[in-house]
Amino acid sequence: MPVYAYKGLNEKGRNVGGVIDADTPKNARLKLRRTGIFPTELNETREHSVGATAGGGFRLGSLNVDVSGLFERITPQDVALMTRQLATLVGAGLPLVECLGALKDQVDGPRQKKILSQVREMVVEGGTLADAMKQHPAVFNDLYVNMVRAGEASGALDIVLIRLAEYTERAAALRAKVQSALTYPVFMGVASMGILFFLLSYVVPKVTRIFEERDAQLPTMTVVLLAVSGFMSNYWWAILGVLLAIVVAVRLSVRTPAGRLRFDGYVLRIPYFGKVLKKVALARFARTLSTLLLGGIPLLEALDIVKHVVSNMVLSNAIEDGRNSIREGHSVAEPLKRSGHFPPLLVHMISVGEKSGELESMLSRAADAYDGEVEASVSALSSLMEPVLVIFMGAVVLFIVMAILLPIFDLNQLVK
Repeated sequence: MPVYAYKGLNEKGRNVGGVIDADTPKNARLKLRRTGIFPTELNETREHSVGATAGGGFRLGSLNVDVSGLFERITPQDVALMTRQLATLVGAGLPLVECLGALKDQVDGPRQKKILSQVREMVVEGGTLADAMKQHPAVFNDLYVNMVRAGEASGALDIVLIRLAEYTERAAALRAKVQSALTYPVFMGVASMGILFFLLSYVVPKVTRIFEERDAQLPTMTVVLLAVSGFMSNYWWAILGVLLAIVVAVRLSVRTPAGRLRFDGYVLRIPYFGKVLKKVALARFARTLSTLLLGGIPLLEALDIVKHVVSNMVLSNAIEDGRNSIREGHSVAEPLKRSGHFPPLLVHMISVGEKSGELESMLSRAADAYDGEVEASVSALSSLMEPVLVIFMGAVVLFIVMAILLPIFDLNQLVK
């Protein structure tokens, strides 16, 4: 459907502008007039002649290419900020359409403006806010949409939006801390591997060429270095090909349910890393389930949403099995404990929450505990990886230097 950029006057005579979806310019003007906007200028953002478009795209003959917002990424922080601002506007008692219009004027990114404009148009046409947001799953996931739907049904949309903002902010903060802690070690690891590959495949063969011309017996270290360097220099393409084939094979495998289940099972069994990733998934499970229950989502429906949030099929299947058991009348804690994938601490806190009627708060506390454990584990891993990488690179460089110097010392002895 074409998108039109408009300028006009609202009912108070103020200048307004934005974008609107419509089949034709006539329908676009009718839509604007129904919302109380009298358009003075209306232009389709996609045109059909060579040159640049006002919307940030370009035209090539009859082919229209619109790159406006193509490279704009809406981050969780952006979603959290939009949600909090919308909660403030709704809590102030303003009509929802007016809130969405004000929010659209508040954001800066063209993609955000376009999405909010489309959401507002659907609401103006009589749709619910949840249904309008559901049309943009890349920005508003199932958790978000169902929470908004529950807020609209209960008449507490502003409260639900605040909870969503807090949930998104906490998730984004944890993700940022993990990324920050791992950025330097990962960079060091990649740089070290690149330097090592360059030394062994290009520098060492040139330096050690003189040794290959001698008939004298070389030290073991030098023989090993020459063998490794020769292999990497002659078969670097095979090494890269094997690595690429492994990556492609894994990606194709995880696209099938059975392959994804095996892969996720292996991930959870990786020493140390598997435990950290499991804690991340458990924290996401507890936080999401708590947020959904606080938003008024029924338990079975909440578990159906949560199983897609943990991003691990092993845990998702355990949640689905628990959901089926709960449907038959069992408690929440019992099937989760029986699965063997949920630690006793979390199961115990869920059991206590069920008995005391404070399941939401207990899940929130469990999520806080696991978030703290994840942050501590990642910080410890980061602190450990830095000296390990330095020692590893130092050992490799020392090996290369000694392997080169030992034959040189032998040559000097022969000369003397």
